[in-house]
Amino acid sequence: MLGQEIVLIVLLLLIVVIVLRSIRIIPQQQIAIVERLGRYHRSLSAGINLVFPFVDRIVRKLDLKTQQVSIPTQEVITKDNVKIRIDTVFFYTVIDPRQATYNIFDFVQGIQNITASNIRQVVGHMELDETLSGRDRISFELRQSLDEVTETWGVRIDRVEVVDIHPPIEIQASMEKQMKAEREKRANILQAEGERQAAILRAEGEKQSIILRAEADKEANIRQAEGLQQALILEANGKAESLRLIANGEKQRIQMLVEAGLDERVLAFQSFDALRQMAQGTASTIFVPTDAVSVLGSLGAIAKVFQPSAPPVVETPES
Repeated sequence: MLGQEIVLIVLLLLIVVIVLRSIRIIPQQQIAIVERLGRYHRSLSAGINLVFPFVDRIVRKLDLKTQQVSIPTQEVITKDNVKIRIDTVFFYTVIDPRQATYNIFDFVQGIQNITASNIRQVVGHMELDETLSGRDRISFELRQSLDEVTETWGVRIDRVEVVDIHPPIEIQASMEKQMKAEREKRANILQAEGERQAAILRAEGEKQSIILRAEADKEANIRQAEGLQQALILEANGKAESLRLIANGEKQRIQMLVEAGLDERVLAFQSFDALRQMAQGTASTIFVPTDAVSVLGSLGAIAKVFQPSAPPVVETPES
């Protein structure tokens, strides 16, 4: 009876072990390579999978996520015989787990070795300045060379990046001096350019100032000339108006004399009185109109009047 219980317990334990070994749980973004009796059988995807215990064996688990691997620092010589150190990193993704398992023993180490050898080949055809400024070119050529090899490895190279380039210390010192000189040169150029722009702006300002002053003087002269013109016009208009008023007054006076009915003798007397007043001036000769002479002749007057300083001539009858 005791022997039967022991056998039953052993059988139960064996069944539990078989069940446990038959169930395989694969995490997300991973895959497992299963061999049956030493030969590839199938690949287990994420989730719960069943296998035959003691017959099927998981030989490798691969991660399907993009992986990052750093390349050890490589010392290379450029075309102009300068030894530099380069740090690189590559990103890969397993696209065919079976090829990645059976076509190469360690694809990561293989990629590292190929990258190291190709870095020497690529940089060896470049000078130092080209190397320092041509990281994209180096990365592109490295990726091309890796794609050709890893195509049969079931691995896809996503990116290859040159992390850093370390030139020798003496080269770094000379580069720093060159950069400092270049910065000083740019600063001097910028300062000279600023001074030139300032001089141009000052010249433009003086030019505009001269133009504005000339325009102001021109406008002032025009305004002054217009003012003088207006003054002369007003003065001429005033004189014309004064003469017009005098003429109108004289005309009205004459009309009033005529309307008063004065005879020719009174008018002649007034004319003679006016001539007498004119004779009191400095003139020695007075021109009398023809009509006035005829009237004066009828009165027995003379045509020529002597100056007041001249002594009168007295005619006496002959004895």
